[in-house]
Amino acid sequence: MSGMRDPNRMSVVGHLGELRARMIRTLLSFLAAMAATFLYVQDLYAWLVRDFDEKLVVLGPSDVLRVYLLLSGVSALAVTMPVAAWHAWRFVSPALGERTRRRTAMFIPVLALLFLAGLAFGYFALFPAMLGFLERMASEQFETLYTARNYFTFMIHVTVPFGFLFELPAAVLFLTRIGLLNPALLAKMRKSAYFVLVVVAVSITPPDIVSDIIVIAPLLLLYEISVAISKATVRRTEPAGVR
Repeated sequence: MSGMRDPNRMSVVGHLGELRARMIRTLLSFLAAMAATFLYVQDLYAWLVRDFDEKLVVLGPSDVLRVYLLLSGVSALAVTMPVAAWHAWRFVSPALGERTRRRTAMFIPVLALLFLAGLAFGYFALFPAMLGFLERMASEQFETLYTARNYFTFMIHVTVPFGFLFELPAAVLFLTRIGLLNPALLAKMRKSAYFVLVVVAVSITPPDIVSDIIVIAPLLLLYEISVAISKATVRRTEPAGVR
């Protein structure tokens, strides 16, 4: 068993060296995924602008490359998410028990699915609401002319944060598995968490109640799902006589 890594014997330099190696591998995976998705970025672009009657404007040749790199980067981020999660799990797993190690492995595919779900929510629910609100605001005073760069930058700023926000249940599952969170602590933090989530929702949505509700409701639901997951995890790990 001498080939197995003992977390108690590794020096700080050894831990930092392994962390650096895993970060480099994750970065290389991202670059490879970005190169692969760049081959199909024109198809992705065509799908994203399918509702436009006219072509988006570019202000120079470099804008075309920037837009394509932006879209390829977000696509590569979604592809690399499970790779990054796997390396993070491999880094901390030697410090976990065998049973906990097996159970926490399931959070890797879940992270990827939740990230995609967050992107889908941002793109199909929030982005149209915000874009419609801004267009109505500008319709009487301005003639709207979209550049491809500004349009996709705005889209990504709206959608990508929700990819990470939707990771909350998986993060809570993992932290509960390793003992850093528990249902009692999450219940105690509920009011503060609700306040933070509402502030986040209101700050990124147009100033109308419908848009606020569209964003607030899923975020609060995500928190309650996280609490339920934490409770279920604790019940499964408790001895039968303690329940």
